[in-house]
Amino acid sequence: MVRRTPAAAPAVPRPGERLFTDIDYRFRLLGQGPCPLSVDGRRLGQGLPRRAIALPELSAILMHPSCGYPARDAVWRLLVQRARTGDPAWRAGAVGVALPGLRFKAYLLAKLFTGDVQAAIVEHFLRALGTVDLARPGVVGNLLSAAFSKARAELRGLEPASSGAPNHAAGSVLPPAPFGHPDLVLTRAVDAGVISVQEAELIGATYLEEVGLTAYAERTGQPRWNLYKRRTAAVARLTAAIESGELSDLYADVITEATATVVLDTPTARKRP
Repeated sequence: MVRRTPAAAPAVPRPGERLFTDIDYRFRLLGQGPCPLSVDGRRLGQGLPRRAIALPELSAILMHPSCGYPARDAVWRLLVQRARTGDPAWRAGAVGVALPGLRFKAYLLAKLFTGDVQAAIVEHFLRALGTVDLARPGVVGNLLSAAFSKARAELRGLEPASSGAPNHAAGSVLPPAPFGHPDLVLTRAVDAGVISVQEAELIGATYLEEVGLTAYAERTGQPRWNLYKRRTAAVARLTAAIESGELSDLYADVITEATATVVLDTPTARKRP
């Protein structure tokens, strides 16, 4: 007689776990039909295709390593301006274009908290659309960093008292950003224990999102020199892991190039005690 193993009960989705899936689905719909939500590449310039670009295609273009920071800033200034008109379609469109970055930020938050990280990061991203300074470079980086900081503070306040160890609840891992996006390397590095969640956020913000180390220090309330030392050590471990093949990926050279070629902020002289 063959003893059958009872089928496991289906996992109960966590609150808001499908939010990004729903956003992505609706975002794709915005780019379809005879009049898709789009921007004019001719007016934006910066090497973008000289035609109407539907927002889903625009998101893919902005994620490609060949897309420079001036193009990203030009696009994001336009998206923020249109979102500030209050048009629901453009607010939804801005969230959709930023979805790969939002996924990564939510992934980091899910390593630390058990709350509804997707809802928290989206809510604070929408708020940041109304307050971000468009005169500063790195518009999308500033948006994502502001949303991350605010969501982290909110989730920390809702988290029950614990031992202080990071939480990684079952089912909290988010679908990865599209293959080839540099944030995937940071995600794998966190999973492999090469760098911490905080170090991944620091590297992602100051290298990939073009947020200056001074601005990051002011935003997080941490000493700039300490951040500089932490980032230098984390980048060294990350580079060694990539070179050893520990984080093997066809696009790992994107991170290597970013951390090797971006000009570091000149460290301030260390004060003697």
